[in-house]
Amino acid sequence: MPTLTGVHHVALTVTDVDRSVPWYERVLGFELIGKDEAPSGMRKAFLRGPGFGITLTLVQHAVSEYSLFDERRPGLDHLTFSVPDRTSLLEWSARLTQHGVTFSPIAEEQSAPGTEVIALRDPDGIQLVLWAREP
Repeated sequence: MPTLTGVHHVALTVTDVDRSVPWYERVLGFELIGKDEAPSGMRKAFLRGPGFGITLTLVQHAVSEYSLFDERRPGLDHLTFSVPDRTSLLEWSARLTQHGVTFSPIAEEQSAPGTEVIALRDPDGIQLVLWAREP
């Protein structure tokens, strides 16, 4: 079997790159590392997350239905970011509150005993999860 060595990037379709980039920077601490605009009108923004090597690509297609994200349709269900522990989840709760982001209270992840999560949504309704394993 050939080897997979990691995840290089995750690309999310958004309705407005200019609205989404500042949200990911301000709320989650991502850093814009590049942009690209194709002659077709497709726009991309490349963001690097703090503390890990994955790149998050935000893609705005020239033609789109412009409907909000729905995890019940085929495609992405949610994107989960690991955090070190429950203390980090408490710190994230304070940060999300400070930025006016609606999120779930810290809860045990039912499908993974010994873990806790916070769920939130980006400006397009894409579900993001902050996940911590308790020692």
